[in-house]
Amino acid sequence: MNSSLRSADPLTHVKIVVVALIAAIVVVLVGTSAHVMNSTETAMIAPDRIVVKAAKPSTMTMKEAASIR
Repeated sequence: MNSSLRSADPLTHVKIVVVALIAAIVVVLVGTSAHVMNSTETAMIAPDRIVVKAAKPSTMTMKEAASIR
């Protein structure tokens, strides 16, 4: 077994390329099979839901007296 790619023989390089290709194919297959089937369904709003509107902006402040010891 070669511990360095510089001193590796051509068969080792071929094995690395084959493993990388198989891994890339698996990633592509998993990605294409995991896509959402009906993407318009997630964008629909149900009419029975309550819509909450934003109120006027308000400012809250808090003043703490500095304690000097």
